Amino acid sequence: MARAVHDRLPFLATPPPAPARGRNPPLAEMLRLVGAATVDSDAAAAAADEEANALSLPLPRGGVTPPPPGGRTIQFRLAFTSLTYSVRAARRARPGGGDGGGGYREGLQKRCDRVNAGGAGVLLDGITGEAREGEILAVMGASGSGKSTLIDALANRISRDALKGSVTLNGEPLTGNVIKSISAYVMQDDLLFPMLTVAETLSFAAEFRLPRALPAAKKRTRVLELIEQLGLRAAADTIIGDEGHRGVSGGERRRVSIGTDIIHDPILLFLDEPTSGLDSTSAFMVVQVLRNIAESGSIVITSIHQPSQRILGLLDRLILLSGGRTVFSGPPSAIPAYFAEFGYPVPDDENRAEFALDLIREFESLPAGTGQLVSFNKTWQVMHAARHNPNDDPWAPTMSLKEAISASISRGKLVSGSDVAGEAASMHTYANPFWVEMKVLTKRSAINTRRMPELFLIRLGAVVITGAILATVFYKLDQSPKGAQERLGFFAFAMSTMFYTCADALPVFLHERYIFLRETAYGAYRRTSYVLSNAIVSFPPLVVLSLAFAFTTFFAVGLAGGVSGFAFYTLAILASFWAGSGFVTFLSGVIPHVMIGYTVVVAILAYFLLFSGFFINRDKIPDYWIWFHYLSLVKYPFEGVLQNEFGRGGECYVRGTQMFDNSPLAVLPDTVKTRVLASIGTALGVKIGPNTCVMTGHNVLREAAVTQLGKWECLLVTAAWGFFFRLLFYFSLVLGSKNKRR
Repeated sequence: MARAVHDRLPFLATPPPAPARGRNPPLAEMLRLVGAATVDSDAAAAAADEEANALSLPLPRGGVTPPPPGGRTIQFRLAFTSLTYSVRAARRARPGGGDGGGGYREGLQKRCDRVNAGGAGVLLDGITGEAREGEILAVMGASGSGKSTLIDALANRISRDALKGSVTLNGEPLTGNVIKSISAYVMQDDLLFPMLTVAETLSFAAEFRLPRALPAAKKRTRVLELIEQLGLRAAADTIIGDEGHRGVSGGERRRVSIGTDIIHDPILLFLDEPTSGLDSTSAFMVVQVLRNIAESGSIVITSIHQPSQRILGLLDRLILLSGGRTVFSGPPSAIPAYFAEFGYPVPDDENRAEFALDLIREFESLPAGTGQLVSFNKTWQVMHAARHNPNDDPWAPTMSLKEAISASISRGKLVSGSDVAGEAASMHTYANPFWVEMKVLTKRSAINTRRMPELFLIRLGAVVITGAILATVFYKLDQSPKGAQERLGFFAFAMSTMFYTCADALPVFLHERYIFLRETAYGAYRRTSYVLSNAIVSFPPLVVLSLAFAFTTFFAVGLAGGVSGFAFYTLAILASFWAGSGFVTFLSGVIPHVMIGYTVVVAILAYFLLFSGFFINRDKIPDYWIWFHYLSLVKYPFEGVLQNEFGRGGECYVRGTQMFDNSPLAVLPDTVKTRVLASIGTALGVKIGPNTCVMTGHNVLREAAVTQLGKWECLLVTAAWGFFFRLLFYFSLVLGSKNKRR
């Protein structure tokens, strides 16, 4: 072995016997040796370059750099150099008011266990590597090691301003538009519509990602080919399922999730822990699918957690991370030699990946951390690279990025057929026009909703039961002072019920929101298409709910107006449902948690009811709260139905002696009340008898301070709120779906 290597890493020349991993003296000796080896590393690297051929290091696939499969020229190589990503660490005072002799820094998270001089937690620290066409590059490490962060960095899901280093494909920097067109990203969670079958799920993905110009027969063929490739033929007609509906298995669900993102046969495929939560057999089948995808001409990059020996055999390259730094990079077959030369040989009967992770955890528990492993890996990489002449690398791409993408499309990749290799690469376009996206989205949502009728039936039941209770409580109200007051109470409760009922749809909107984020991350469809299709699908059920509540309450309560009054009452209920649905939809776009969403919805609706004008007239609301009165969603339908009931004329709600009701004079005999009325009439110069109308519906509206808007204006404002909240929903999706870390 080279003298320089002997001098810097003497334990490489005569590896000690494999010590027990829990014994301190050998580990302490290792720390001392590796610490010495890091001194003057530049000189060591130079010496290693001079005598690298004398160093025996394992190479991929049996120690010899293999030619590309089938002698084919490799078209794509993704290289990343010195990737570094940091986030600002939080500072807090010590709980209890004391600072313990000065404030202290709390860690960002487990994965931010190192803080640099600038006070930022380091998530990635100088990660370098490459991935080639036809290969699977796996990123492995303990929880919090930076696996997902590295995948996000390579997939352009971290802002380039925050990420230092370079990511290139065939030597050319990857722009956001190009990577969207040629890649796919599979999230860790399986975000799928539960009531669609496997074939339907993939068919809708094909409608989104494949161009309209592609014949329907070819789209069906692509879906069938993908079902075969994913090994899902037996489950093609089975629904995805959820907690309440039995569907495909966990492994099949994961493969469907992968299939929805690779329907267009991407060149780059990124996956975040695709085997997480699966049993060993299902996990192996998923990785086999990834193996087939890679061999079809793609670059597959995935994070993986503690793979089995079988899975390890399917991987081409492996990067081991600890605290955002590389502790091993190379083929999995090199792990035994790597750790043997480090002084910790892998036992013959132990899984190589498990051994490496256990050893890394032991080093992480030490004060010095994994610095010695990081340093050893750097020396290993330098000496390993020195053995090869880059000009003789059979894996080196021979085409520019533009030429490689064009050649890949001609071989059948990128089924979308978009010419990302040309000038269009700078402007990412969608596969389909706006109206096609709306049609497909509406059809998919309608199918999923139709197969879950219990959601609608629960809402319908709640509306009908509430209407029945109100109908029996306020049955056949009369035209009296008491009847007028009871009508006010009925309308306030009825209109607020419309909004509270809409809150039940919050979990559904939240689930769809996550599916939306996954699908739009790589341009499946426009945000405007989703917002409009969401409104279209949600509207018909609102019509049914409105008619059900109107028929249940209008005639039983004895409301005025006949057919025209019933029609306006129904429209006011529909507008309330529309505004409430828009309000809940908007909140689902800005609040990602169900319980928080429920709390916010209930609280805000209570404020809307408080300032609607029922509990306190507009004239009595303090000036500093009057703005909330005009923002109240309940105010406008409430005032609209009041005008529909009391604004017709010819209706009298207080006659003669009824004016003494609800007062101490109510106990007087009718003859006394008649004489009092005559005296009042004489004083006023008018004749007032026992049946004289002293308060009409217009007087009721004036007393309730409902005088600013007419009933049709109130109806239009209520409907406008629904459109306004859906516009806000659109902007929340635009601002909240960047899919990039900062």
